Amino acid sequence: MARSQAHRALPTELLASAEWQEACRGRNFARIFRLVKVKAGIYPSRIAALCGMTPSRVGEIMAGRRGLAHIDVIERVADGLRIPGALLGLAHRPWEIPAPARTDERQPESLAAVQDDPQCTEPAEELDDLLALVDGRATRSTLTALRSSVQDYWRRDNAHGGATLRPAVVGHLRYVGRLLDSAEGGLRRDLQGVAAELARLSGWAYFDARQYSTARTYFTQALKLAHAHGDRLFMANVLSCMSLLATYDGNPNDAVTLACRAQDAARATGEQPLVMSMLHLREAFAHATLRDAQACHQSVGRSRDEYERSRGNEVEAPSWVHYFDETKLLVDTGIAYARLGEPARAEPLITEGLRRENADQQRGRAFHAYWLAGTQLQLGKLDEACTSAGLALDLTAAIDSPRVSGHVQELHRRMLPYAREAPVLAFEQRMRDTLD
Repeated sequence: MARSQAHRALPTELLASAEWQEACRGRNFARIFRLVKVKAGIYPSRIAALCGMTPSRVGEIMAGRRGLAHIDVIERVADGLRIPGALLGLAHRPWEIPAPARTDERQPESLAAVQDDPQCTEPAEELDDLLALVDGRATRSTLTALRSSVQDYWRRDNAHGGATLRPAVVGHLRYVGRLLDSAEGGLRRDLQGVAAELARLSGWAYFDARQYSTARTYFTQALKLAHAHGDRLFMANVLSCMSLLATYDGNPNDAVTLACRAQDAARATGEQPLVMSMLHLREAFAHATLRDAQACHQSVGRSRDEYERSRGNEVEAPSWVHYFDETKLLVDTGIAYARLGEPARAEPLITEGLRRENADQQRGRAFHAYWLAGTQLQLGKLDEACTSAGLALDLTAAIDSPRVSGHVQELHRRMLPYAREAPVLAFEQRMRDTLD
């Protein structure tokens, strides 16, 4: 018998109820079908259509005159009614785990290559050329507008994720590259600084999209632009981004080296305690990934000391590090401990950081909720872990950040040993409702 399209999902309350779970554990399909009828409003004729049975057979099962023994029929019922496989002693069903977000790598073209090879010019790039010709030389007003755009991009990245910003940011970077051709003197130097910031932002957007090779290319471009600009402090900033990227990309030793090199670059510019605090914590992340507890704790301690030194002088720090406030120090310290495998230390710090964070910092809050759920899972606090995971899931659904989405998928995989537990079943249902 052909089966019609499956319904979306059973109610979360039904899946989490003790009566339902007991019926599923015993494969008591008479009871299961009755609960589906009463609690989900799915009548026998609809059950039959969903599960590929005749209505008379469903009626006999509900009356207790027939049972189900063949595994293929049980799987058909699980799929038709959307009963998680673990409840019936089955493997996870194909529909249970949403496919991870897919992104395609696209290598950036250098500004020089775009200018020198007219054969590789896209229509959008030709338009950029025309606009640059019409606009003529850059002015101080142009510079002010560009800086305002960069600030707006960072605000949008923090609120909504960076993946969708890539075309706009890269286009702006290309545009500034063309303005540099005709700029001179101090204006040219300032435009180089804006170009470096846009290249770093491009790298960050690709990093957030989990396109690490492309991100690395843009970070390298940002480093070269900052060097040409003579801004060693911004070079330290870019190196810190590259350190974090190396941590994610499975190269923690490189991450330590990059973080230390960033610190050297920052020291060469004079007293910069807030910058140094951020850089020491980036080093702590790398040591934690290597499970070097002593080095991690030392870096965390240095970060705290530098932050205390920065109090009252935060306005003297460059604008790009102003995000690193006490709340950020707190939650990032917790994440370092979580990476290190010290969940008892990590949980209260991340919890307090989440409590303090602004509601509009959606991407950061999603990321931190993921780490909180992971620490709670390690501590055996399954209910709390699923609650935190639900918060991460809700926030992730409102942003475009494949990096954070990947974390939530990974957290779900870590919950598989508890697949029969009610909180996990409820979270999985919520995940399907959110990501389907």
